Amino acid sequence: MTTYDDRASLTDLTTTAERVRRSVEGVIEGKPEVVRLSLTVLLAEGHLLIEDVPGVGKTMLAKALARSIDCSVRRIQFTPDLLPSDITGVSIFDQQRRDFEFKPGAIFAQIVIGDEINRASPKTQSALLESMEERQVTIDGHTYELPDPFMVVATQNPVEMEGTYPLPEAQRDRFMARVSIGYPSAEAELQMLDVHGGVSPLDDLQPVAHAHDIVKLIEAVRTVHVADAVRRYAVQLVGATRSHPDLRLGASPRATLHLLRAAKASAALSGRDYCLPDDVQELAVAVLAHRLLPTAQAQLNRRTAEQVVLEILQQTPVPTASGGAAAPVPQHRPGSVYGGRQQPGARRL
Repeated sequence: MTTYDDRASLTDLTTTAERVRRSVEGVIEGKPEVVRLSLTVLLAEGHLLIEDVPGVGKTMLAKALARSIDCSVRRIQFTPDLLPSDITGVSIFDQQRRDFEFKPGAIFAQIVIGDEINRASPKTQSALLESMEERQVTIDGHTYELPDPFMVVATQNPVEMEGTYPLPEAQRDRFMARVSIGYPSAEAELQMLDVHGGVSPLDDLQPVAHAHDIVKLIEAVRTVHVADAVRRYAVQLVGATRSHPDLRLGASPRATLHLLRAAKASAALSGRDYCLPDDVQELAVAVLAHRLLPTAQAQLNRRTAEQVVLEILQQTPVPTASGGAAAPVPQHRPGSVYGGRQQPGARRL
């Protein structure tokens, strides 16, 4: 049951989240659904993967989100010669003390921006695995806790681009959601010329929330109620990816957990202390698609993971308030983020 204090926390959540949203949208024009998904992942204690072609504002979005919150921020520029120790840290022998001293790497921050993560080798990318899942780093048998809150915002170019490596499956699975910014509309691009024509808007960006505020908001998100029917609905959606004929790798149980966490955060951002099937539906593609691997035949037929998830959404009955199941969702809402890309012909419920 939600208490009065919990309701007050949800009120604070929507107020604080609105301040952060306006701050980020002052830099990223015309992409409100992308900004909302970024906030959803932050409040759901997840990590965000931003994938798109060069020049559309991937790094700008990551920086704007980080600068809107008064917390420690580190940036890692992933290059082919980057070493795992550059990320996690290294123990160096101190001649005076005659002992090893740990020098923390760039991962020791509350928001870590991993720029062009797929330009580093898979070995270097894998240095993030422990920190993203367990929020700790183990070096030479010693475990070091990471600060709270902790979020990795990584950008990457599509794998077709020159000089990129595909992310390992274990790495992709640790990102709660993937989003693509996409090209702006003509109106938004004209507005961008006015905003970015002189001084960078990032230079004037001031924090509108403190790290302590984000921690409290995360605790408020945890209180959001999820009915058993909604839980079963999420499990059915994820389970359907494991037996789909067009997929050689379905979504993991971690994906189910991420989907429900994100749905709770989305409900809280909407001012609700309970989760609806709509919350799960709207986030399904962004949370699931990047984890799926289509079969060779599906790739030949130009079938994408996003299309498969949309098909599963259409075929899976939606739970109703009476406890039964309604007809499957015929189509999705426009403006929703499907791994960042708007699917052709998609409409809002």
